[in-house]
Amino acid sequence: MAPLTEQNNFSSGTPQKFLTFALAGEEYGITIMQIKEIIGLMPVTVLPQTPTYVKGVINLRGKVIPIIDLRLKFALEPAEPTERTCIIVIETEDKDQNQSLVGLIIDAVSEVISLKGDEVEPAPKMQSQFQEQLILGLAKCENGVKILLDIDKVINHEELAGIKQEAPENPAQA
Repeated sequence: MAPLTEQNNFSSGTPQKFLTFALAGEEYGITIMQIKEIIGLMPVTVLPQTPTYVKGVINLRGKVIPIIDLRLKFALEPAEPTERTCIIVIETEDKDQNQSLVGLIIDAVSEVISLKGDEVEPAPKMQSQFQEQLILGLAKCENGVKILLDIDKVINHEELAGIKQEAPENPAQA
């Protein structure tokens, strides 16, 4: 794995922007470059035989988009939606550089932050595969630490490929 500063161009001195959000009492961040939009919760068409964290698909302006509950993906306790619960629609890329849209259910959007290299540290070495593979780094902020995610690695593209094949033929049914 390349050092964090090389991996994310933090060494260039140019601040990078991240959308931060709450999930089970912790703050996470995703690079703003991958965020397409933030929408309220909407009805989800459930698909059979998908992982429990895949809630189903939605029809967003004619596009069928898989929806992932990040709480369940990260093996956190499920929670009832609140008025702040929403879906972050992201554009993600698989290892073959194929792009796709995915919706992530999160507890609440927090803010957009700009980070420079000296404000981000690598995740501490632990036995957890989660940290090694999914975390870009830890952002040191005034109000605590935010976990910066490598969202392309959070998303399991092989599972999503199967979901897209199972999606209804007519997006109006989603």
